[in-house]
Amino acid sequence: MDLANAVLRIARPTDHLVAIAKMYCQGLGFEQLGEFEDHQGFDGIMLGHPHHAYHLEFTHHRGVLVGRAPTQDNLLVFYLPDIACWQCRCDQMLASGFERVQAYNPYWDVHGQTFEDLDGYRVVLQARDWQA
Repeated sequence: MDLANAVLRIARPTDHLVAIAKMYCQGLGFEQLGEFEDHQGFDGIMLGHPHHAYHLEFTHHRGVLVGRAPTQDNLLVFYLPDIACWQCRCDQMLASGFERVQAYNPYWDVHGQTFEDLDGYRVVLQARDWQA
């Protein structure tokens, strides 16, 4: 199978399914792509952009508490080279309920800002192009 054409889904559990989905939609401009309820005790919401090859899935296992992120270095990183777009998205992150935090790894603070969600997971918005 050619992974260059695969769709990437990043899935993680949360104790705050509806609130987390709302934060990521408002903060990152995602859309809800799908959802499910009580699939063998799991509820879930998939978010992303309909024509992009990646999306996020947040799940909640009924009756199970998952707690916060295991470390401060659990990151999603987005590269936004247009400064006006980057600043607008940073403002949206704050307006949607993310908290701006200092990055655990100071590298991310050089050209970006780090935001933490309700579960302690972090999103970094880099004001630059990604370069290999």
